[in-house]
Amino acid sequence: MESLRPDAAPALSLVPAVLDLRAFVATLRGRAILPSDDSYDTARQVQNASIDRRPAVIVKAAGPDDVSRAVRYAASTGREIAVRSGGHSFAGYSVADNAIVIDLSAMKGLHIDVERRLAWAQTGLTSGELTAATSAHGLVVPFGDTSSVGIGGITLGGGIGWLSRKHGLTIDNVVWAEVVLADGSIVTASEAENPDLFWAIRGGGGNFGVVTRFQYRLVPVDMVLGGAVVLPATREVLSGLVPVAKAAPDELSMIAFMVPLPPAPFVPAELVGRIGVMVSLVYDGDLDAGQAAVAPFRALAEPIADLVGPMPYPAMYELFAEGAARHASTTRSLFADDLDEAAVETMLEWMNDRSSPMAMTQIRVLGGAVSRVAPEATAFAHRERDVLVALVSMYEGDRAPHEAWVREYFEALRPSARGVYVNFLEDEGDKRVHDAYPAGTFERLVAIKRRYDPGNLFHLNQNIRPD
Repeated sequence: MESLRPDAAPALSLVPAVLDLRAFVATLRGRAILPSDDSYDTARQVQNASIDRRPAVIVKAAGPDDVSRAVRYAASTGREIAVRSGGHSFAGYSVADNAIVIDLSAMKGLHIDVERRLAWAQTGLTSGELTAATSAHGLVVPFGDTSSVGIGGITLGGGIGWLSRKHGLTIDNVVWAEVVLADGSIVTASEAENPDLFWAIRGGGGNFGVVTRFQYRLVPVDMVLGGAVVLPATREVLSGLVPVAKAAPDELSMIAFMVPLPPAPFVPAELVGRIGVMVSLVYDGDLDAGQAAVAPFRALAEPIADLVGPMPYPAMYELFAEGAARHASTTRSLFADDLDEAAVETMLEWMNDRSSPMAMTQIRVLGGAVSRVAPEATAFAHRERDVLVALVSMYEGDRAPHEAWVREYFEALRPSARGVYVNFLEDEGDKRVHDAYPAGTFERLVAIKRRYDPGNLFHLNQNIRPD
């Protein structure tokens, strides 16, 4: 990774527009990939293998100046802009037909100030890359649960993961950002500089510009108690899971995966393919106290397997590396206050009649540090919601039956829905975007959009329209 001085100013504040494609490409410090290039088909791939789109050009930006040039070129020529950090957008917004893709993956500059517990990180880094670099010093940024996710996308949407209950969302640890705006200018955003923009990019997604660098506050995390307790998928387990997780100390964050049990050494042969609950967790604190905190989960039922033990924090990414593989998938999700008896029955019914052998229901329990930030402090306003549920069908072949399954499953759970996490949205329409941003938050985002992107140049996202 390139060392990046924390006080380094952007290369330029405004780049002249160039209308001719070849002339534009010649201005770049990075490189451009065209449909005629051998690397084009690989470069246009994103995490969701069901997305198959052909952009006009893929700009592998070398720095914010290249991003500025690409933004100005797109605006001058009427091309759409798709921004790619890690390519994990559920809706596939990281790529678009005939668009200018601004690919940040070559921008991996990083500076770590161990003494001040700060990191300046360019947005081509993945959460796994940044975690590996900072954890060498016993420090991390609280990201999600998948190492290949780009830090740009996860941060802009909020950032829910293994450390949320103790250390908050990713956005709660952002201090400063470098942003390329719709006119090509490069600005900084913090509590002191452009504070309205700083508020908006912490949860408001990519609506306001292209973030090329974040400054993060690092939190001390070394050895953790991590892994998974595998339980049978019974009414008793599902009914008890959320109350047990809510009652756990803030040091414990949990993500439960309701899945068909895989053929693995820890799964008895007769249970392979049957639905189980993998209660995956991280306890960041005293390891003996962690064992006591995990005990109530183990008491929900006789565990099928107990894979919990001390480990360095980055090992959690390795445990779930298979889930980071590229695959076709479709998803619906919701926030909830709890899982009542009707929701539990719905989950059992739909998971036992799933559309794919790779379907899952994911349950995350929040609270803790997430809920102690005021809802109006950032654009992530669902601070009071305790439960996040995601319905996922990974599949091969025709998308239609799997899309129907997640949509109908979601409708069956809709009575429990209390909003949605913007990073877990597909292309689901304006109403669902409103569900991500409740009244007050949405109106404030619209006003900020009008100021920074009145022409809605950045619209390939969960879009906040300026009108």
